[in-house]
Amino acid sequence: MARPRDPHRRVEILDAVLDHLAQTGINGLSLRPIAQALGHSTRVLTHHFADKDALLTALLTRLDEIQHEQLHATEGWDDTDRGIGSIVRDSWHRHIKPANLAYTRLIHEIEGLAAAGRLGDRVPTFLTERAEFVAGALTARGLDPQEALIKATYLNSAYAGLQTDLLITGDHARVEAALEDLCVLADSWTAPGSTG
Repeated sequence: MARPRDPHRRVEILDAVLDHLAQTGINGLSLRPIAQALGHSTRVLTHHFADKDALLTALLTRLDEIQHEQLHATEGWDDTDRGIGSIVRDSWHRHIKPANLAYTRLIHEIEGLAAAGRLGDRVPTFLTERAEFVAGALTARGLDPQEALIKATYLNSAYAGLQTDLLITGDHARVEAALEDLCVLADSWTAPGSTG
């Protein structure tokens, strides 16, 4: 009789795999090298995940959970007296901190795989949730919901593009000057007297 799966152990394994992939990348995901890197046999992984495909699905689901928690832990997003630009700056500094940079790279790698159609029908929900989250913050600050969703899509895309630029070029001065322009623009959308 098979040993029952422990859901807490499963999450621990997923988090360990994500930590590993943040260092190595997700391209070429394979059970045996991951198991070796974690100091386990392949059987430990296949006990919780039937195969590589099931592991990838579980990893994307776990990453969605983590991204959801991080979004909703963003300080000040629900404080309508705080400008969107300030929240974007804080988020930026959190994402590019040395301790978080490997995860930021992994998120971008997964977004690239999704864009290339290499994840099949598995589209990480954090991609759409980000737009809805930012739109909610903009709506709370006075924007029409439909306009807020458009602005949120623009803001998220520009933010992701600047992160990609920084990850590739390492040019902090230029990229962060562009980020500052983006923050000023985002603040102007909800400034008193703004027409959006």
